[in-house]
Amino acid sequence: MTSNPSLPVRPLPTAQRRFPWHHFSMRFSSTPRGARLARRLAGERFDAWGIPYGSDTHDALTLVVAELSANAVCHGLVPGRDFRLCVSAEGTALRVEVTDTRGERIPVLTEPADDLDGDGDGGRGLVLVAALADRWGWYPCTDGPGKTVWAVLGTRPARRLDSRAHPLPPAVLAPGSVLPGVGEGV
Repeated sequence: MTSNPSLPVRPLPTAQRRFPWHHFSMRFSSTPRGARLARRLAGERFDAWGIPYGSDTHDALTLVVAELSANAVCHGLVPGRDFRLCVSAEGTALRVEVTDTRGERIPVLTEPADDLDGDGDGGRGLVLVAALADRWGWYPCTDGPGKTVWAVLGTRPARRLDSRAHPLPPAVLAPGSVLPGVGEGV
């Protein structure tokens, strides 16, 4: 196929964009500061890969990184151990993985009202991840203690949370229910 130099070249819409293979991985301290740094560096990486700041896809990816990193700090913390963030892009899929060293505390999707500390300030992270991602799940680490929580998003415009209706059916939100896509890999 030859190209005509007189015709303008338009980038593909975000919903059709195909990425060459990209990968970024880094360890962060299991602190709120480490989680913030993971979110910021992932956001910069997404922008460098052609997912511009302020786009729906960038916002969704950055929110998924923020929530999974915060969960690693809050629920996966083992004192003195870091968490690892890996983000990758290939084809039209973007994958976020966060690995912590607390393998016995598996992620469970719960209603925000089921917040364990009772202050109403938590329990929404995985609900947001499930609403924004095409698939998500977790697997135990094979090279040591811990687990990896992952989410895969396509480059289509992100689904928005509707304040009038819950984004997931109640059966999916029931504690201990099995999520579609859990255990599937990309």
